[in-house]
Amino acid sequence: MHQTISRRTLLRGAAGAAAAAFAMRFEPLLAAPEARWFKIGACDWNLRHRANPASFEVAKEMGLDGVQISMGVLGGANTTDPEVRRRYREATARTGLEIASLAIGEMNQIPLKSDPQAAEWLAQSIGVCKDLGLGIVMPACFGKGDLDMRNTTEIDHLVGVLKDVSPAAEKAGVVIGLENYLSASDNLRLIDRVGSPAMSVYYDVGNSTDKGYDILAEIRELGGKGVLCQLHAKDGRHRLGEGRIDFRKVREALDDVDYSGWIVIEAAAPNGPLVDYPHYARFLRGIFPP
Repeated sequence: MHQTISRRTLLRGAAGAAAAAFAMRFEPLLAAPEARWFKIGACDWNLRHRANPASFEVAKEMGLDGVQISMGVLGGANTTDPEVRRRYREATARTGLEIASLAIGEMNQIPLKSDPQAAEWLAQSIGVCKDLGLGIVMPACFGKGDLDMRNTTEIDHLVGVLKDVSPAAEKAGVVIGLENYLSASDNLRLIDRVGSPAMSVYYDVGNSTDKGYDILAEIRELGGKGVLCQLHAKDGRHRLGEGRIDFRKVREALDDVDYSGWIVIEAAAPNGPLVDYPHYARFLRGIFPP
């Protein structure tokens, strides 16, 4: 209860100027139903322009509202470079689209749970978000970075890293949205150990369906605790609306927790993204209108 109250207090701007800016970005999460909104975006890696501002031109052609961008790629472009951030600003100004959030996908190879380099990236990402005016950074925890709550050494290391970074995130008004294969209850245990209102969950309905979780119950559980920051829309190998997930029921669960914000497409595209992603945008807008 204390954790939820602290987070909601921060969202309402009770912790000073930085938190006030944070609250302005996230206040719709707590707003009355008539003030709620949705935007439809896609991940830059699914648009085949990972860590590349050219993703915005593609997203505009697809009729999307914005892009979840990659922080960088090993040996390539990196948003810690001011010139790269300048190019992103130009891309958003030119297209009229927005950056939905920042993702650190390289942590699937260089794990946050064990590698000091990943911890350094997370610390750097807070400054990147602040400079680009973003409210969410998503550390990816899959592949080599997959989390197992039974591995106490790795979980203890992860908690320590998050405790070290979260004060800067709080000050900057940035939410750290963990994306992983853990259940909602395990994510809540992890967040509780960190003890920061900057901690949240980046929820992927496809990943959680793959794991056999009840995604509707989990959305209500996480949203009820105020730790649901953004969502990925995918359904395994299925095209959206043609597989296992009833996105209208997802909308009902989100309504129950007054979620507003981005629905970010990370779905399979058997016909190619230029064909399938405009279709997904139209499909999702029929359920999640602006």
